[in-house]
Amino acid sequence: MLPGMTDPQTAATPQASMRAIRVGRLGPPDVMQLQDTPVPSPAPGEVRVRVEAVGINFADALAVAGEYLTRTRVPYTPGMEFAGIVDALGEGVQGVQVGTRVAALGGSGAMAEYATVPAAGLIPVPQTLSGAQAAAFPVSYFTAYHGLKTLGRGEAGEWVLVQAAAGALGTASIQLAKALGMNVIALASTDEKLEIARTLGADVTILQDDPDRVKKVRDAAGGRGVPLILEVVGGKRFQESLDMAASRGRIIVIGNASREQANLRPVELMKRNLTVTGLWLTSLMSDAPATAEAARALAELVGSGKAIPQVGPTYPPDQRVQAFEDL
Repeated sequence: MLPGMTDPQTAATPQASMRAIRVGRLGPPDVMQLQDTPVPSPAPGEVRVRVEAVGINFADALAVAGEYLTRTRVPYTPGMEFAGIVDALGEGVQGVQVGTRVAALGGSGAMAEYATVPAAGLIPVPQTLSGAQAAAFPVSYFTAYHGLKTLGRGEAGEWVLVQAAAGALGTASIQLAKALGMNVIALASTDEKLEIARTLGADVTILQDDPDRVKKVRDAAGGRGVPLILEVVGGKRFQESLDMAASRGRIIVIGNASREQANLRPVELMKRNLTVTGLWLTSLMSDAPATAEAARALAELVGSGKAIPQVGPTYPPDQRVQAFEDL
């Protein structure tokens, strides 16, 4: 988490230049440089935000290294999610006021004093959330929402398996699943992480390296397997997800933390009528109606206190390399 470093309608005209973390070539975290760069102006349909805090994700590290799902074009400013104050409105923007505190998901450009983002992706932030909590919200909670609802079609009373349950996506998934009335089985690497999952409402917790984990997961869901699985590990663990799934189960592939190749034989899907669906938030965010629906639902959950982002360590901009290395 990096703390943030106004003719559009504007609250106050900012300086002509700003501090931003720039990447001129792809590579390890030390390719990121703190530089002066022009303050951006919002395009039609966009708003400009004065950044308070930036969330950093595994995807950010992959993008800087040139290993993300899409090509990283340099030079660029990293940072997919952030929180701050709306500072200026681009042409055609309605329903947003200058001075509103928001969380936003922009894909890149957040590791700067000012950032622009499509207005449709803004989430109003209640005063109960800190800037760090708000910045930790967009990527994990939008992803969890789409995994559980948009693609996963989760229903109240169903069981869902959450892998890496103490991570950013895992904690978001547990909270949203419980808000939707679902039953949660959480997998994590240590007892301490499982305790975090239990605190957030997980109904059953199992160590991810338990030698009997597949049987325990199936037994926890009534012996029939799990109807919905949020798959983030990949590699050989992907086969375990297939083994844990119930007949006609849905497996939502969100990540590949193992960075190992997973193998899939279609006949395994046929035998139990399984569905495997990939989820990439970047492409989903281009669907304006789906994004707006998710933003409304998530804003309601945050405002009601049913979703509280879990914040890890925080770093100033001059410790950006350390932040990425720790991640």
